[in-house]
Amino acid sequence: MPSLTPATEPVFRHSEALLKDVFGYDCFRGRQREIIETVAAGDNALVLMPTGGGKSLCYQIPALMRPGTGIVVSPLIALMRDQVEALKANGVAAAVLNSSLDAQTRRQTEQDLLEGRLQLLYIAPEGLLRESTLDLLRRCRLALFAIDEAHCVSQWGHDFRPEYLQLGALRERFPEVPRIALTATADDRTRAEISRHLLPDGGQTFIASFDRPNIRYRVGLKNNARAQLLSFIDREHRGHSGIVYCFSRKKTEQTAAFLYQNGLTALPYHAGLSADERQARQDRFIGEDGVVICATIAFGMGIDKPDVRFVAHLDLPRSVEAYYQETGRAGRDGLPADAWMVYSLADIVQIRQMQANSSAPETQQRLERERLEALLAYCEHAGCRRPPLLSYFDEDHSGTCGNCDNCLHPPETWDATEAARKALSCVYRTGQRFGAGHVIDVLLGNATERIASLGHDRLSTFGIGADLDRKAWQSVLRQLLALGHLQPDPAGHGGLQLTERCRPLLKGEQHVELRRDAIPVRRKRAFGSRIEIDTESPDWQALRQWRLEIAQEQGVPPYVIFHDATLAAILEARPQTRDELSQVTGVGQHKLDKYGTDVLNVLAGL
Repeated sequence: MPSLTPATEPVFRHSEALLKDVFGYDCFRGRQREIIETVAAGDNALVLMPTGGGKSLCYQIPALMRPGTGIVVSPLIALMRDQVEALKANGVAAAVLNSSLDAQTRRQTEQDLLEGRLQLLYIAPEGLLRESTLDLLRRCRLALFAIDEAHCVSQWGHDFRPEYLQLGALRERFPEVPRIALTATADDRTRAEISRHLLPDGGQTFIASFDRPNIRYRVGLKNNARAQLLSFIDREHRGHSGIVYCFSRKKTEQTAAFLYQNGLTALPYHAGLSADERQARQDRFIGEDGVVICATIAFGMGIDKPDVRFVAHLDLPRSVEAYYQETGRAGRDGLPADAWMVYSLADIVQIRQMQANSSAPETQQRLERERLEALLAYCEHAGCRRPPLLSYFDEDHSGTCGNCDNCLHPPETWDATEAARKALSCVYRTGQRFGAGHVIDVLLGNATERIASLGHDRLSTFGIGADLDRKAWQSVLRQLLALGHLQPDPAGHGGLQLTERCRPLLKGEQHVELRRDAIPVRRKRAFGSRIEIDTESPDWQALRQWRLEIAQEQGVPPYVIFHDATLAAILEARPQTRDELSQVTGVGQHKLDKYGTDVLNVLAGL
């Protein structure tokens, strides 16, 4: 490509040419072409597409096709920076306009915008809504507005940004400029909010498949969670980049310290750190290989790192939507990745207690309970993980995906009707004010001093559960909580209480099948990707070392040079000429001109 060209006179007018010559891809995926044609024609669009599904191309290509500058509204500085670096590496005139710029850079960026030298400009919502910025944009020719992470408009979502509610002003200020709102996760309620606030004048809705076939979903029970996590990383992801989500700031610190003591490059990340500390750790995660970030939900949105090989949850997230978005940060390059989670009875009790103590309106509390129940149903599901996960987003899946724990190691189930009735009866007869440990002691007939002092050794339920061991009863109580037959004491004292839902079960009108908790099994890795990578191969290491050196020279993350998937495709194809290299997916004309000779030289020396 030539050097920066005024945005009012784009070099390319056709989406296929842009896709190949700028981004290096031969064909569109899913509904990308439809979306691009809709926006390029000047119409609005709402796009729901999973992380790694190619959302950014849906606004980048139309912005290059249409005269003017495409304005991308993004909630995080890191996201803007990463995408701009990647665009520049592909020869696109892109820039950011945010609070991170010094005065001189800001003036130059504004001048470039006014003179039509920018094809894409990234800006935060609060910056966009300033009257001075709106006045600046009125003096420019605009190709489109792309509102990324559009779910931030939902007041009841986990990433709510109040500024997003004001973006409806774009319709009034710039009625002729098309808008495209994009998000990776949104249930029916959130979709309605996006349409109401961001696209009140309508627009076509495009919903891509939410299935991520390259991600292996696994859910297990806590049994020394940090040791389980270390074992998982040691077996399958030593030297890989990953994210570990924890419920609290303290736990992120403790988990990172534990992993560091065991030889991993692990860093904590949470809102309690200074902005400089958070930025430094994020930069290391993006720019280095093999860094593990232990984080609260404060980390991840907008991190455009394609080679995250695993996302682990050491605690339950709050909803399927949050879980899906967080796990979606793994395997954006399409190569095999893991979504690994462990949870316990205590996690369920903790979240249910938080909901019970919420001051939110009753309608919102009910919605939050429904969201948690959907997540628990997914965790306890005995079949393929994908049908309950995807059904949350109104997508059907036939099951038997072959890439989840339940497909690879089908769990046993058992008729737990009688055991469930015993447990519920014991909770009732002990007064519905004791925790799981005490209830299990009564069921097992353990004549502890406390049980004797309370007279619970004289109850009819004392000892009626001696046919099962403690772990089995923990499993029963956990699953009864997950199914909504039990709830924690709303006062927060740790006691278990019956719910109205358990009545048919106690009256003998309902039967219940429960999972039989499995002993963890070491997994045999079966790659589901088109290309397998031997990470110990000297040839692979040589290509990655070349990429790292180039990235360090240019001060950009390695994946800006080439994604892992592109390196793997190069290694598989072993091109010997520039023409052959140009046929490799991910090698566009700009990168071919810039790196082609070096890549061929590296390959020639292998």
